[in-house]
Amino acid sequence: MKCHIIPKPQGIDSLTLVERPDPVPELRQVLVRVRATSLNYRDVMTIQGSSARAAPKPDLIPLSDGAGEVVAIGAGVSRVKVGDRVAGCFMQRWAGGAIDDAAIASAMGGVLDGMLTELALLEEDGVVRLPDGLSFEEGATLPCAGVTAWHALVEIGKLKAGDLVLVQGSGGVSIFALQFARAFGARVIATSSSAAKAERLRQMGAEAVIDYRATPDWDKEAMRLTGGRGADLIVEVGGAGTLPRSFQAARIGGKIVVIGLLSGMAEVDPMPILRRNLHVQGLYVGNRQMFEAMNRAIAANRLKPVVDRVFPFAEAKDAYRHMKSQAIFGMIVISLG
Repeated sequence: MKCHIIPKPQGIDSLTLVERPDPVPELRQVLVRVRATSLNYRDVMTIQGSSARAAPKPDLIPLSDGAGEVVAIGAGVSRVKVGDRVAGCFMQRWAGGAIDDAAIASAMGGVLDGMLTELALLEEDGVVRLPDGLSFEEGATLPCAGVTAWHALVEIGKLKAGDLVLVQGSGGVSIFALQFARAFGARVIATSSSAAKAERLRQMGAEAVIDYRATPDWDKEAMRLTGGRGADLIVEVGGAGTLPRSFQAARIGGKIVVIGLLSGMAEVDPMPILRRNLHVQGLYVGNRQMFEAMNRAIAANRLKPVVDRVFPFAEAKDAYRHMKSQAIFGMIVISLG
């Protein structure tokens, strides 16, 4: 099989195409012919080697997200069969319940080899069937960004019709959050610095979009748009650069789910959390049961993941560069045909 590896994380140019022997599934393992895989900002951090998220071992096959078809199964496998269309779970050993060290130690494209490969060897408990009606390219976007957004809105946010959700930007998690919120009958306010992206966000159901460059105090604008009440739930992907404003844009007693660090890390004043009685929680993607629940909702609502651009397998480096530019709307996909 052909696969891309990171011999040593020294930037995008360190990505290397190699050949390896085809893997053979053992007890309760599944062999998947990968048809498409997708990128998350985590993957850029993994290949750059400048943070705690750098590739932890040499020759890592990157990317947590991918979809394909089962081509072989090991002994004892009963959850899937040869020919099934599946996606891999971000964490191979987190079927349900609370996250623990064992789950974290099974993260694809980080601790374990990922999906930027023609053949992926996965755990039986680490795959889910794709929703009917989704292509492999669409299905490949679900394991990280989709499950993260579902975890934030449904599992933590306890989202209900009429709630007001604030999403930041137009990356994969934020777009999935917008789609899920609208499917639940919730209202959405978004932020963006692009007029073209703002129009697309409105077309997808955002009732208002705040230009955070033209309006740096976007938290005040969010309060104005909500009549001084604030958002019930904020999907916080920016990190230290946006979190203080999220504190001020949430309603008293509101929820802020911290997902990303796109604007970097720094010390944050916790006083607004106390003064406004906020619920602030981080999350790390989600488990298989969340993935399966999300897939049922996607099928029932006929939701389609938003794919920004599809790159061929041979142009994986270009996909990374496009991801790094952050000039995206939705998800970046690499197709293996």
